Amino acid sequence: MKKQLHIFFTALMFYTRIPCPKNIDHNPDYLNKASRYFPLIGWIVGGICFGVYYLTSIVFSVEIALILSMIAGILTTGAFHEDGFADVCDGFGGGWTKEKILLIMKDSAIGAYGAIGLVLLFLLKFSALFNLVSKSEIINMQSIICNLLLFVSANSISRLSAISIVFTHHYSRADASSKSKPIAQNFTWKEVVGSLFFGLLPLAILSFFQWQLLLALVPVFIARFFLARYFQKWIDGYTGDCLGATQQVCEVIFYLSIIAIWKFI
Repeated sequence: MKKQLHIFFTALMFYTRIPCPKNIDHNPDYLNKASRYFPLIGWIVGGICFGVYYLTSIVFSVEIALILSMIAGILTTGAFHEDGFADVCDGFGGGWTKEKILLIMKDSAIGAYGAIGLVLLFLLKFSALFNLVSKSEIINMQSIICNLLLFVSANSISRLSAISIVFTHHYSRADASSKSKPIAQNFTWKEVVGSLFFGLLPLAILSFFQWQLLLALVPVFIARFFLARYFQKWIDGYTGDCLGATQQVCEVIFYLSIIAIWKFI
């Protein structure tokens, strides 16, 4: 149990800005094992986002509460995944060879593709969330739990989608310059099973209220499949930025999928 707590706190330290015990460091062995808890980090981030939304919606409008919720999520992760999304937009938008794409993504400066991509991503995420919470007003304990599970499921499943690329594809860079290099070296069945368990459990619980919500997994993992194939085609694998972009895209697709399910089913 003590070792698992150490691995969990390693994941928490690597993927968020939440303070951790002083004895936690970037030990490569623990970082490799930390991938099993990546979707569990989504529980924390999703819970924080919902908590901020719920509390601030008591005082402010839904729009303001959602924006504050999104800010809370960005502050919690240090814009870890949003930064990866912007780098992917810049790299694949401005590069036409593997070397050029990787060089652009390594640059800390944000370009036009990255800036435009982030603006559109945030607009789409805000609009999708507004549509969701507007259709599921918080009026009793059941609706509170459902909304909480929606936030948590989006964050856990999108992280499962991202980390699953590590299990099926190769790391692209030949050096250790990427943020994902420590988790890209090796993994065991424990990382795969742990990721699947923590990634799918919130939605499995949510499906007790409406089983059709399980259908949201289909478009999410279709998007994951095509993103992974796109990365493989252009850079022969993935980088940490690719994982961050996958998380952000799959999170938004999850929200859109839930909206579609509620509309047609």
